[in-house]
Amino acid sequence: MKFTEKPMERITAEAEGMIKEIETLEPVSLSSLDSGSTMAVFVDIINGFINEGAMASERVGDIISPNAELLKMCNEKGILTAAFADCHEENAAEFASFPPHCVNDTRESEIVDELKEQGGYILIPKNSTNGFNEQKFKDLIECHPEICTFIVTGDCTDICVLQFCLALKTYFTAQDKLVKIIVPISCVETYDAPFHSSDFANLAAYKLLKDSGITFVSGIEE
Repeated sequence: MKFTEKPMERITAEAEGMIKEIETLEPVSLSSLDSGSTMAVFVDIINGFINEGAMASERVGDIISPNAELLKMCNEKGILTAAFADCHEENAAEFASFPPHCVNDTRESEIVDELKEQGGYILIPKNSTNGFNEQKFKDLIECHPEICTFIVTGDCTDICVLQFCLALKTYFTAQDKLVKIIVPISCVETYDAPFHSSDFANLAAYKLLKDSGITFVSGIEE
């Protein structure tokens, strides 16, 4: 890996361009999507990443309301929904990379109350940052070959959402199946920390996902 002579100038210019691009994104109407071939996937909208615990982030909490509204609309339109929930044993291998969090049978590993109240989703516990690796999800999409549009929301944009979307996209690409993966900006977020700028992380995720064929919209309307 090497950098050009003035990398910061190029990086700044590209970042400014992406921010302007994001600001001009349009919403998509859920009614414009075929309910029989659409699935919404909610990634880690759980207490341990929002309300309590070592990995909780207040800024991630801002996506609760738009996700609860999206889930409500999906239920009303009969759209298939699934919700991943980070869930680990006390000696989880993931704790070598992240602080202990979302231990099995604790409140941290539970979906937030606002989404629980809407219900209707298939709950899929996950033991890594990439929910696609869970057999329950793979079984689900194999049971529903008609699904060709995925709405993916949740946190964190640059970790679990990013890894899931790329795995999902490449899974279908390997089968020569065209699918559309939609990520609404209003429904995804990441945490902010001294060595984890949320601005940089969100922009990096946006670029990597967009370059891989993922569609971004400002939000989901009825």
